[in-house]
Amino acid sequence: MLTLALRTLRTRWTAFTGGFVALALGVALLTVMGLALASAADAPDRAPRRFAAAPVVVRGEDTLRVPTPTGVRTAALDRPRPVPPRTVAALRALGEVTEDRSFPVRIEGGPPSLVGHPWSTAAFAPYELSAGRAPRTADEVVTTGRWAAPGDRLRTGHGTVRVVGTVTGPGVEDAVFCTDARAARLAPVSDQLVVDADPADVRRVVGDRAQVLTGDARRLADPDPGRDAAAVTALNSLFGTAGGVAAFVSVFVMASTFAFTVAQRRREFGLLRLAGATPGQVRRTVTAEALLVGVAASAAGCALGGYAAPHLAAHTVAGGLAPDWFAIGDHTWPYHAAFWTGLTVALCGVTATSWRAGRTRPAEALREASVDHGALTRGRLLAGTALLATAAGTAGWALLTDPGELLHRKTYVSRPMLLITAVALLSPLLVRPLIRLVAWPASRLPGAGGVLVRENAAAGVRRAASVAAPVLVTVALTGSLLGATATLDAAGAAEARSRTAADFVVTAPDLDEAAVRRLGAVPGTAAVSATATAAVYVVEEGVALVRSAARAADPRALAATTRLPVTSGRLTGLDDDSIVVNEEWERHTVGERIPVLLGDGTRRTLRVAAVLAIGTGDNGVYVTPANAPRAPVDRVEVTVADGADRDAVAAGLREAVRSSDARVRTAAAWLAATAPRSDGTTRLGFLLVLGIALVYAAIALAGTQVMATAGRRRELTALRLAGATAPQVLRLVAAEALTVAAVGALLGVLVAALNLLTMTGALSLLSAPSAPVLPWPALGAAAGGCALTAVVFAVLPVTRATRTTASAGRPRGRRP
Repeated sequence: MLTLALRTLRTRWTAFTGGFVALALGVALLTVMGLALASAADAPDRAPRRFAAAPVVVRGEDTLRVPTPTGVRTAALDRPRPVPPRTVAALRALGEVTEDRSFPVRIEGGPPSLVGHPWSTAAFAPYELSAGRAPRTADEVVTTGRWAAPGDRLRTGHGTVRVVGTVTGPGVEDAVFCTDARAARLAPVSDQLVVDADPADVRRVVGDRAQVLTGDARRLADPDPGRDAAAVTALNSLFGTAGGVAAFVSVFVMASTFAFTVAQRRREFGLLRLAGATPGQVRRTVTAEALLVGVAASAAGCALGGYAAPHLAAHTVAGGLAPDWFAIGDHTWPYHAAFWTGLTVALCGVTATSWRAGRTRPAEALREASVDHGALTRGRLLAGTALLATAAGTAGWALLTDPGELLHRKTYVSRPMLLITAVALLSPLLVRPLIRLVAWPASRLPGAGGVLVRENAAAGVRRAASVAAPVLVTVALTGSLLGATATLDAAGAAEARSRTAADFVVTAPDLDEAAVRRLGAVPGTAAVSATATAAVYVVEEGVALVRSAARAADPRALAATTRLPVTSGRLTGLDDDSIVVNEEWERHTVGERIPVLLGDGTRRTLRVAAVLAIGTGDNGVYVTPANAPRAPVDRVEVTVADGADRDAVAAGLREAVRSSDARVRTAAAWLAATAPRSDGTTRLGFLLVLGIALVYAAIALAGTQVMATAGRRRELTALRLAGATAPQVLRLVAAEALTVAAVGALLGVLVAALNLLTMTGALSLLSAPSAPVLPWPALGAAAGGCALTAVVFAVLPVTRATRTTASAGRPRGRRP
């Protein structure tokens, strides 16, 4: 069997090239993914940067710990607790204490994420003066980087300042240093400080009231210390998704390629049966062929993945998708995992096909008919129906029990694969009527070309299904993935518009009470609602500690500037003893009292005043400012009184926050600026997945068309002998390929539409109705790319074949 398989591969190498390349690319991607995961797991601990020269850093507690029957549950607090004043006083007795006070700074023309610090903390990085001197008065500052120079005057939200020096340092952030006295006024509360004392003495004084950071642990006081972990998690998700899709499409392409190969070789298998080969021997021959292809492709894929992984890692670092320390390490297990996975994929892809080959009857050797019969076998019909029923059943169950599950990325990435496989298995049942539908306009034109295209394409059901399958995969994934994000973004934007009743929105990192009072005093305003970003924690089902984003606001002003989707209760019933929750909470009955933990960890038992619909997930919790300690006011919504001049009100609002770091925008402009958008990692992940699908589609289409041409030589000879010219034959073949590609695109759009309809159904049940958004430009590009590939690889082999058949059809002898 092995010798026969080797000879078959040598003589029919074109039939196996598509599967080989597809599997090699899949294994390469799995190798890259495995190497990336292994390298991320060996991530080095980041060294401290902002406090690298600090002896001891004392940081307020930033972790919430809640005991449950199954153990202690932890969550990051909304903001660290300040170090208790008594503890600070006791630490001053041990040595010099420097309080770190940080506050946001916005400067016109400056970096977007500026932060202010007292000058005394610059020595702990250390930052060193590269020009100028240290600040001495309240209107003097020192800046990092090269975006400002000594002598520049900068207009900030806290007034105009003059740059008197610049510093160089670790580059952990874009910072502005002012005098310690000015920093104390701008940031009265400090949640971390530096102590010049013995660490053991500091731990004895602090106890469990704060964190004592020394050595490498001082990195926890750097800005956003968890960004590396978040970046690696996003990177793992990116490669995991791409690897899963690669494995799925590899199996799909391998199965499709081998299925069509077996269909093309049924006379060959019939001859083997006539020569005495048993069904088992035929099955083992086909399996041996797949095994040989799998071994060679997996080895090539491992080599390609090992070469590509470092380049891809460098690209992700350069694009800001991975930390700057991320690099591919020296690991061997990813190669083993990828190789054996690729071999398993090859064998899985050929299993059903080998059984079909083994059932070939000896009489197949005598068959001359070109019309496919029995393309949809009983097993294929049962499998396709079962998968279709599973897809429908799971979607229906999710809609009835947990509609929000259908909106998660892992769900709308994986669900299309189930439906794609079901439709592909049932494609022989759908291809013929769709071909007749697509080709009907051409068949009504004068001449026999349109009718011939329709009948030829409809007669070769197996060939048509094999060509349509990769187009189906590409178009369906494009529509499902890009359409899912577009649909969710459209639903989120519509939900935000429906919630907003204000005319103007004022935003800032932190608005003080004086600025809020000035906004409320602007003539022509009807209602002014100041809201702060906060958090609330609740233990659900007795074991899960759940964090919910919260907004803190005065309930009456909030009701006048927003239209929240209240399903029960009253928004104006909110007070310091109550809370507004959404239907996603385990306990959400109006009047029920729920034990919660506030953003700083304070325990409270609050009464449910109102319940909101879940929506797209942005309908969070609402509390009063008394239950949001230290939460900064970052948004003020303003409605204009009837008859008031909107331009005058806008000018008054800008004047009210002139001395603050705030922006005044119309509600429409604010909604446009804050509209939901997919992040860079998600977009890159989907583009990578769709790129994989398009490459696999091209491979499968090229291989199928080359194999199909080899089996149509007699048909092409008959056409030439019947008087058809070479250009006519080429146009006929191109039209057939285009027709079948259009059928695959129609099936792909159908699958994408069904997936998006499931999502819109879930959104409607969550009180966020939205129409499905099909990404027509992307769908057109995917379908066009597949159609072009199908036509090119159908016409190129036929060009040579028509020349051969033309030569064979000419009578021999001397020309007259």
